[in-house]
Amino acid sequence: MKLNANARFATICLHAGQEPDPSTGAITIPIYQTSTYVQEALGQHKGFEYARTQNPTRLALENNIAALEAGRAALAFASGMAAIGAVATMLESGDHVIVSDNVYGGTFRLFDKVLRRYQLTFTYLDMADLDALERAFTPATRLLFAETPSNPLMRLTDLTAVADLAHRHGARLVVDNTFASPCIQRPLTLGADLVVHSTTKYLNGHSDSVGGVVVASKAEDEEWLRFVQNAEGAILSPFDSWLVLRGTKTLALRMAQHSINGLALAEFLAAHRKVKAVYYPGLPTHPQHALAKSQMKGFGGMLAFETGSLEGARTVLNNVRLMSLAESLGGVETLISHPASMTHASVPAGDRAALGLTDGLVRISAGLEDIEDLKEDLGQALARL
Repeated sequence: MKLNANARFATICLHAGQEPDPSTGAITIPIYQTSTYVQEALGQHKGFEYARTQNPTRLALENNIAALEAGRAALAFASGMAAIGAVATMLESGDHVIVSDNVYGGTFRLFDKVLRRYQLTFTYLDMADLDALERAFTPATRLLFAETPSNPLMRLTDLTAVADLAHRHGARLVVDNTFASPCIQRPLTLGADLVVHSTTKYLNGHSDSVGGVVVASKAEDEEWLRFVQNAEGAILSPFDSWLVLRGTKTLALRMAQHSINGLALAEFLAAHRKVKAVYYPGLPTHPQHALAKSQMKGFGGMLAFETGSLEGARTVLNNVRLMSLAESLGGVETLISHPASMTHASVPAGDRAALGLTDGLVRISAGLEDIEDLKEDLGQALARL
């Protein structure tokens, strides 16, 4: 089975990297649950030697995601943070990184609490402000790390403009594309050098696997990341690789419905008298709505809204019935969470306040339930405010 070079996204989801098993004709990639591979003779093998280095199930997933992101190669890791950690190994002591200020709390924790110990420096700023971004560059700047849409305030980065700026300064642009997925946004086609995902989220889509992936566009980056993947060993297991492959088959269908439900919930909340603000790039009131329309294909299922206080957030979170109070996102079921005490608890309170990430903020990952049921559930919880 060979994909046409002009195959469209939904077809790529189903077939890229997923050849029928050559020994049996099985249409689903097998789970190669093995730690090693028998060699035919000394120095003669079938492309696989040791499972930390290579695994056929993982390779199929990596080829699939590389095609989804229009990249050169993908490398799968044990978590999204392991993937970001692998990208960080491209840096050397003394290097400088510019980071989206409203970045996932786990990313901030890795950068601020771990990597600064190795004489790396980080500047956090709103990448929508291109003048401020220009001023932030130093001779030591090697990477820009952008998260767009950002977690949880749904701020956007103009990827084409920021990629141009990074390249003029001899730096690479890394984009965390977890919130959008390659179905909605393909950063490499807009000038980014590397893309990272928590495969735990939309790529897997069923809340039953933890993993991460880095997609590279340059040969030298692929070579280094492949070396690091083997050297550090934080690999995605065969079973988790198989679970994510199962997820990407329905990615196009799921993202279409996530986007429909996300927009419907955002509109419902925007019209509700007890809601102070709604953050969703699909709303015309979003300050970067025009940018979202130009660089995204749909607006996704992630949104946040302001209740006005910690007590207000607690009331909503403790009274939803259909929505599940839990961390994570991107699954078929709707999840609701409190960023200040959950996903962003590692960010200092003063920094959260400066960003507008308040104690009254609630985040929703819109699932695939009937939208009327979701609105009814949210409505009855808001009625208790």
